[in-house]
Amino acid sequence: MTPQEFVTHGAAILASQPFSRLLGVEIGAVAPGRVELRLAMKPELLQQHGFAHGGVLSYLADNALTFAGGTAMSSDALTSEYKINYLRPAVGELLIARAEAVNAGRTQAVCRCDVFAVKGGVEKLCAVAQGTIVKLAQD
Repeated sequence: MTPQEFVTHGAAILASQPFSRLLGVEIGAVAPGRVELRLAMKPELLQQHGFAHGGVLSYLADNALTFAGGTAMSSDALTSEYKINYLRPAVGELLIARAEAVNAGRTQAVCRCDVFAVKGGVEKLCAVAQGTIVKLAQD
């Protein structure tokens, strides 16, 4: 696939996910084994202290990990497991999740993801995640 075909395909996948549509997530970039997801912050995504809710950061990391693993294996994929470490409160206008496959085999990929909050054009690392992504079995 060309870089533009990857972006078009990734956007179609996001458009097919009702939850991603609800949140308004967009593809920033996508290539084999790599993805960037973007989410504009809005009041509905905040917790009581005005930070992005941890579930929003977790969703972005989970989805980015799966995109990275799926593109690395050239397959539909699912998250088998992941862990996330929250480093600082996410405050800003935009969240960006950048994930990459660290290693990919025939049926699974191990991926990592960094989640950034962007405020005034400055990115701050807010969370890191790692996960195992598995190829979707075609029964």
